[in-house]
Amino acid sequence: MTSTGRLMLAVLGGLADVKRDLIRTRTAEGRLRATRRGVKMGRPAVITQAHRHEIIRRRQNGETLKVIAQSYGISAGTVSRIVTGADSHRCRKQLKNED
Repeated sequence: MTSTGRLMLAVLGGLADVKRDLIRTRTAEGRLRATRRGVKMGRPAVITQAHRHEIIRRRQNGETLKVIAQSYGISAGTVSRIVTGADSHRCRKQLKNED
């Protein structure tokens, strides 16, 4: 590769870094504005709080994870996380703060 080619690659690489930083800054600012407006980020919840209580009750009554999962259209792993409390957003925040 020639010295001119190396220079072109360095210049283009620098421009790409600047562009990436601009995109990252703009998206961070956009997310911040959205959260201030009360927009909830992420995937919408499939299971309501009432469903969660019902799942816990059914599991305590001895129903299998698979049967409960099929009735709500979710995986057995999701039912297990709901029953143990490992799926709650609050739980994840607490675990993160303990680190």
